[in-house]
Amino acid sequence: MNTPRERSREIIISRGNRDGEEPSSLNKSQLTTGGTKAIHPPIENHWHLPPQENHKPSNSGFMSMISKPLKFRDSLKKIRRTKSLQMVLEGVHDPKDEKLVEAFRQLLFVDGQFLEKPNDYHTLLRFLRMRDFDLSKAKDEFLNYLNWRESFGVDKISKEFKFEEYAKVKMYYPHGYHGVDRCGRPVYIERIGMVNLNALLQVTTIERFITYHVSEQEKSLNLRYPACSIAAKRHIASTTSILDVNGVGMSNFSKPARFLLTEIMKIDGNYYPETLNKLFIINAGSGFRMVWKVIKTFLDARTISKIQVLGHDYGSKLREVIDPSSLPTFLGGNCTCSDYGGCLFSDKGPWNNLEIVEMLQSVSSAEDVSDNGENSGEVSEDPFEQRYEELKKILALEATLGNAKTKIEALETALEDTKMVLKGLSQLIEELRLNS
Repeated sequence: MNTPRERSREIIISRGNRDGEEPSSLNKSQLTTGGTKAIHPPIENHWHLPPQENHKPSNSGFMSMISKPLKFRDSLKKIRRTKSLQMVLEGVHDPKDEKLVEAFRQLLFVDGQFLEKPNDYHTLLRFLRMRDFDLSKAKDEFLNYLNWRESFGVDKISKEFKFEEYAKVKMYYPHGYHGVDRCGRPVYIERIGMVNLNALLQVTTIERFITYHVSEQEKSLNLRYPACSIAAKRHIASTTSILDVNGVGMSNFSKPARFLLTEIMKIDGNYYPETLNKLFIINAGSGFRMVWKVIKTFLDARTISKIQVLGHDYGSKLREVIDPSSLPTFLGGNCTCSDYGGCLFSDKGPWNNLEIVEMLQSVSSAEDVSDNGENSGEVSEDPFEQRYEELKKILALEATLGNAKTKIEALETALEDTKMVLKGLSQLIEELRLNS
């Protein structure tokens, strides 16, 4: 185990300027810290769309198009658009990662985990990266995640949880999503130095705030990241965060505050891994730096490598990563969101673009149709899906055979008992004959 000093060793991941993306190549000194944890490149690093092929229009194709009914042409456009959106949302998989994800799936299936959701490629990859692609450790973490989702009731939150105190909570705990960074990732901001915990706990409870936090994490996975992917035309799967700690010191961390912070860190670290791209801690004075020495002992090297602690001169660093239009004026940007009561109330971003939301709904509808088609007996063209279906049938047959074997053994035992009873009766009859 690394000491806090080893874990806090500075790790630098070089950044490139290719469309604002970070390069995937890391030298040996950048890959590990303390000889244990691998520092992976950003999770979206190799998820780009393949180059589009340029097809020359032909007269026959044009004549064929104008000869088709209008509704049919519209449906073809929708199909093409849906497939294009699916490519953006899915991104291009790294071949090595794809093999590991497939092996991970097979391990879970063989272990009896017939997963429905969430078993998508990107979710499984996040848990693999979390445990440096150790399949056994990743499986333990993933099963723990599934158990937590069920016990916490995560799938019910979006339908049943109503956070009526939302506006008051924002007043006493200023936070919110606001715009995107230069790569298209959502930007999340907290002004923790302005938190009034006593007033906050008068309008909500720690338990309800934690449930609200989980609902926001789910919204990021299911809406914000897909919407940002469509807007950026490439796969987006992580968040750039800004934590304003102006005036924060040890006195801010009362017992309720420590409990809330610990629970949120545990949820984010265990159940939403690899969703942080970069965290900028700004306005860090001497008081916070003492707190930071304590906090970072609970963080692993990979998380620490994504965190940059800045003082009061942070403006230029933020503007390198985030365009001023996505930065509120209180962070050196030029946005006020005056129509929404302030930037942290606006939830500004592609996820509130009605056209993008409709696109996501069309993709979701197409996936539902595809799922129904598979359930109705259509044969999947995906070799892995075929193996999965075959494996399910084999395990079902094994279960049936196991039940049959148990019944046969029970019958054999009953038959042996019957034989013993008959043998006893036979001896009794023979004795009666001799005595008569």
